Amino acid sequence: MRKTVGEAARATRQLAPAAVLSFGSYLFIAVLLIGAIGAVSVVAIGLLPETVLLVRRIAGAKRRMVAAWTGQEIPEAYQHVEGTVRERVRTVVRDPGTFTDLRWMVAYYAYGCLPYLAIPLWPLGLLVDGVWCGLLRREAVVLPLIGRLADLDAKWSTALLKPSPKAVLAVRVEELTETRAGAIAAHGAELRRIERDLHDGTQARLVSLSMRIGLAKRAYDRDPEAARRLLDDAQDQAEEALTELRHVVRGIHPPILTDRGLAGAVRALAASSGLDVAVTVDGLEDTDSERDGARDGARAPAAVEAAAYFVVAESLTNAAKHSGAERAEVGLVRTGKGLRVTVRDEGRGGADEAGGSGLLGMRRRVAALDGTLRLTSPAGGPTVIEVELPCVW
Repeated sequence: MRKTVGEAARATRQLAPAAVLSFGSYLFIAVLLIGAIGAVSVVAIGLLPETVLLVRRIAGAKRRMVAAWTGQEIPEAYQHVEGTVRERVRTVVRDPGTFTDLRWMVAYYAYGCLPYLAIPLWPLGLLVDGVWCGLLRREAVVLPLIGRLADLDAKWSTALLKPSPKAVLAVRVEELTETRAGAIAAHGAELRRIERDLHDGTQARLVSLSMRIGLAKRAYDRDPEAARRLLDDAQDQAEEALTELRHVVRGIHPPILTDRGLAGAVRALAASSGLDVAVTVDGLEDTDSERDGARDGARAPAAVEAAAYFVVAESLTNAAKHSGAERAEVGLVRTGKGLRVTVRDEGRGGADEAGGSGLLGMRRRVAALDGTLRLTSPAGGPTVIEVELPCVW
């Protein structure tokens, strides 16, 4: 009996906020009517997007309630509402998620009364099941109905709030549009960086080299020693120009990735970093492995390796410059659907994308490959950057 009462109490705790939400939904019909009037009224047309956004919040609250009871998340698929009044109205009217939420709300007016049925079941269940279970040692028959009410409410809500394939596709198209814009912006910034490096570095040194060779040619007949010194300087300039050119090429695609793979390239980054960096590799080809140089695991596509390499390089650079940490950890893990990269430092934390630390560039580079980047950096540390890059192995 004690177990039955406990399960019924748990179901009641689930149904109680559902009852409050149901009561609020009954009152919300007035807002819906105002929104409907606004849809046909030029004066009140601006109320429609705000009404739809309020419906989204109510539906989101119900999704969280169902997820807390079932343990399974109900995904959301909404288009962003922004821009002028006309654009906002057009967005909410064309968004398939709007119809899904309104359909659920209309149906919730009917089955939203389920939580209230638990009220009479409690005294009846305590009386009937108290005798049925306590005296006759039989299984409870009334109090378990409260749990079934919670199950039924969650089942119907899941079926009605689950986004349609059209809504998921619309959100996916919107995400890809934003990702494409970010990739184009990142590509443009990278081209400008390469142009700046070539113009300010390599090109300037080549101009100086050409001038020194010209001076050496003029001084060769009348002052061979001066010409020799100028040629020596020109040779130094040529070597410096080659070094800077290699640096620019390395910024486009590090040759070490081709030669040693991602694991070897990351180990080289760790060795050259100013921090004490520990690198762990799981499931990837690792020529630097201590196991007799065995090439265990597989290699990701070149674009994925390049993105992962730059994430690690930028993260370690930020940690060395801004975190105040002495140690860092880098993890490379092959997953069933892609590659996971984790960079952790024990610094002061507080990393912010708006601070110009390269995090926005990393996020754009990762998003261009349909990946995700999660940043955790509370004040006082630690700072953890976790990147998921999808790929086919």
